[in-house]
Amino acid sequence: MSTSSLHPHGVFSAALTPLDAELAPDHARFVAHCRYLLSEGCDGIALLGTTGEANSFSAAERTALLEAVVQDGIAPSRLLPGTGVAALSETVALTRHALSVGVDTVVMLPPFYYKGVTDDGIYASYSEVVQRLGDARLKIVLYHIPQMSMQPISHALIERLRVAYPTTFVGIKDSSGDFANMTAMVDRFPGFAVLTGADPLLLPLLRKGGAGCITATSNLVARDLAHVYRHFGKGDDDAELAAAQARIVKARELVSRFSQMASLKALVAQRTGHAGWQRLRPPLESLPASYLKELLASAGANAAAVA
Repeated sequence: MSTSSLHPHGVFSAALTPLDAELAPDHARFVAHCRYLLSEGCDGIALLGTTGEANSFSAAERTALLEAVVQDGIAPSRLLPGTGVAALSETVALTRHALSVGVDTVVMLPPFYYKGVTDDGIYASYSEVVQRLGDARLKIVLYHIPQMSMQPISHALIERLRVAYPTTFVGIKDSSGDFANMTAMVDRFPGFAVLTGADPLLLPLLRKGGAGCITATSNLVARDLAHVYRHFGKGDDDAELAAAQARIVKARELVSRFSQMASLKALVAQRTGHAGWQRLRPPLESLPASYLKELLASAGANAAAVA
């Protein structure tokens, strides 16, 4: 099965959310960032995910940000908003809102507050969302990020959901970093879009039949990720492909040295010249001055090394 037959497929940016001086989402700056990412080669924007600080925002803030993007003319088909939260009724409301503005594919965390719940409980939650919405347009990308949610998405659960709702549960974002888990899902679930959340794994996953990526470092290296996606069939001896992959790996290593979201925002602030990009909503914090200095120095050295 070809990558292009999967839905969704391609390079999706787990977009950062800029904040204004009141620590509210800055709609105009966010829309401009989305347009920049698309111009750099992203196939779409996965807004309001972990990297976008979604769980620090209210439902009203989340719906307003999504509306701002759609109203600015970005096609809803290019958006993958996160709609999964701890409360069932709020997950339903956020997903219904996405459908109402023309978005048909969402990324959905499992309910994540209570720990030690069974697959039966997670299945019941996802099933309830689908049944309450009752909308045949809905497509759900599951979100496997156990290091944050403490709620893994098992293969048995995926199979059960796909059997019950074969046209609804279309894919998964795997942010665990476990490549063996990703390839096992590709093998076990034909037609199921497996997208990596780890930038360096895009190339090897595509070669195993994966669908693409939803990644944080795409905020910095979208053009390189897009190049890898479009040319992954070339051999490792292809100089341009190897160079793009090397830049992706270096960028991921750079932003993983300190807090990832704070580092990404600091580097976007440097690129745009807007210091406000460095704001995060508490409890997340911007980088201390010493870390910021080291990050920017390393970013400059890396840029010189790969130029």
